[in-house]
Amino acid sequence: MYQQIASNKRRTVFLMVFFLVLLWGLGYLIGKASGNPGLLFFVGLFAIGYSIISYFAGAKMALAINRAKEIQKKDDPRLWRTVENLAITDGLPMPKVYIMDDPAPNAFATGRNYNNAVVCATTGLLQIMDDNELEGVIAHELGHVKNYDMRVNTIAFALVGVISLIADFFLRWSFFGGRDDRESNNQLLIVLALVAAIIAPLAASLLQLAISRRREYLADATGALTTRYPEGLASALEKLEKVGSATRVQNTSTAHMFFANPLKGHSFLNLFSTHPPLAARITALREMKL
Repeated sequence: MYQQIASNKRRTVFLMVFFLVLLWGLGYLIGKASGNPGLLFFVGLFAIGYSIISYFAGAKMALAINRAKEIQKKDDPRLWRTVENLAITDGLPMPKVYIMDDPAPNAFATGRNYNNAVVCATTGLLQIMDDNELEGVIAHELGHVKNYDMRVNTIAFALVGVISLIADFFLRWSFFGGRDDRESNNQLLIVLALVAAIIAPLAASLLQLAISRRREYLADATGALTTRYPEGLASALEKLEKVGSATRVQNTSTAHMFFANPLKGHSFLNLFSTHPPLAARITALREMKL
């Protein structure tokens, strides 16, 4: 179990380093080709500023978008006690508890840190999960809180925004300006920069998705370690395989927060999915050794 958690953390770090290398390489290449590295700095600064604002407002936006409502203990004692007991086990402050009125079994967690964390479950999840399965799902969501996954995902989102804005800036400069520069500069360098500007945003998005998938495996392992019963979480995932997890409210910006993919349809070979396949998660849980 501990080896799997350590492996997931190492892979996330590797992906983040690769992300930064991609950003630096794109900025350097475009700066050399355009002869305007200062403009790229200001574009990047704007993207980072936008991401920081999204980070601080993200929790409220996610709850509003998904129409989640805060509850107290009297509203759903079973869910409240489950969250409370697991928070105590993890040594976390009691998070706010929300319920999302949706027949699809799903859940999500949000919040910048331990002190403003939120755990939300759908009505569908509460209806079909037994106590062990519900405990496994909530432990998974608290695993996201414990591992600061919102922070990691926000950094990845910021890097995607920076790369996309830099690439867009260069493409616009290339097609609508800078013709004199293109005639005087190294043509091969400009061609390479154009190719990089087209490919880099896609590569950045795939890296972001890979990071999100690694964090799901990490939250599974963390949750199983909290409950000491991986089978509860594995059984919950099996139920989702049978009934599906697509929610009525469809929003790609918050999809990565959910316990299982809340979007309808299937991505080509799972390439663009924010979540690993359920079968793979179930296998990983059942191979864990406590």
